[in-house]
Amino acid sequence: MIPFRDTVPLEHTPWITWTLILGNLLMFLHGQSLEPDDLRSFQYLHGLVAARYMHPDWASTSGFPVDYTPLVTSMFLHGSWLHLIFNMWLLWIFGDNIEDRMGGVRYLAFYLMCGLIAGLTHMYANPVSVVPTIGASGAIAGVMGAYFFLFPYARIVIWVFFLPLFIEVPAIAFLGLWVIIQLYKVTTGLGSSASYSDVAWFGHLGGFLAGMFLYRPFLLRERHRLGSRYRF
Repeated sequence: MIPFRDTVPLEHTPWITWTLILGNLLMFLHGQSLEPDDLRSFQYLHGLVAARYMHPDWASTSGFPVDYTPLVTSMFLHGSWLHLIFNMWLLWIFGDNIEDRMGGVRYLAFYLMCGLIAGLTHMYANPVSVVPTIGASGAIAGVMGAYFFLFPYARIVIWVFFLPLFIEVPAIAFLGLWVIIQLYKVTTGLGSSASYSDVAWFGHLGGFLAGMFLYRPFLLRERHRLGSRYRF
């Protein structure tokens, strides 16, 4: 099943959400324009390699420069069209409503902070990983964490894959199931096995928890009634 859209109306144009989607698209297209070896180097330099920061001696001998910008740049890199489209689709569904409540500047700060915490969580959970972690999923997980509390009774329209069937489920149920999946991956050990090394499950949970606990200071008081019918 694939989330198709939500039912919360907007009162303001989500300029920052659109800009984030465009920025991710442009960065992906830039990567696609590189030769395979250059793209690999680009992802290692600008993606989040946990061992680069957790084991600085190894990073130095491996030729990594001292640079903390990958904590941010890794949020704008994606490994494939499917990876990009799925992340941007989730950002489109959940991000515009959170931006509606926070305003553009606060929303951007919140988004980046959640992505940063997601990245740090991944690093501490996988301190010896030399695989570059890329993608906006940690930051988007933070947006979903805020949505969980701000719009729990919103309806998420789900497309039943391969069938012309759309069903509505409460946001609290959809996001709750998403959290359960992440917890299953990390508690069964699948989150750190070789076959799942390209998915930062701990980072997803770190971003979601960051969004849950940090969203309140970012809300604009004058917008506190937006979507009130969908809240607790």
